[in-house]
Amino acid sequence: MGEEAGCNWARSSEREQVYHDEEWCVPSYDDRYLFEMLNLEGAQAGLSWRTILDKRDAYKQAFANFDIKACAHFSEDDLEQLRQNEGIIRNRLKIRAVKTNAEAALKVQAEFGSFSSYVWHFTDHKRIIHHFENESDMPAQDELSERVSRDMKKRGFKFVGPVIIYSYLQAVGVLDDHVVSCPFHSLNRA
Repeated sequence: MGEEAGCNWARSSEREQVYHDEEWCVPSYDDRYLFEMLNLEGAQAGLSWRTILDKRDAYKQAFANFDIKACAHFSEDDLEQLRQNEGIIRNRLKIRAVKTNAEAALKVQAEFGSFSSYVWHFTDHKRIIHHFENESDMPAQDELSERVSRDMKKRGFKFVGPVIIYSYLQAVGVLDDHVVSCPFHSLNRA
């Protein structure tokens, strides 16, 4: 096997380890956090998660701490100015996606009462706890992420393909994908 006990993906930097230990697969019901993670996962497309974590503070500053209403009201000038911000990924489509996603999230909040209710309704507000022995057992996407992705795309969200959504569901704790040997796997927590 050759792997140490626990989730090896987070061992390449202290920031990744802290994220793994304190946030990854921890259930969140906070609309702002859920919106932040959706956009950070989208920004990560084609890049490493470490890159995004290193830029996270700049993202929060650039996008009004991911306040959904504030992001929905960004003007074209605001979006164009963000393309000059070296602290974030300056891809035009990824920057515009934050505004588009905020507009879609506002509609979801109006329909479901909160963004959280929308995200969690796909699993009847229950967590899915996987029991993977190794990280290599973990899928890049599954039926749930495909279903959520289809629905989000239909509602106008961007950068929400099934692989991104699988990572998102892990990030916000809908899925617990800590390997079983990890002390942070939900069954190992007291």
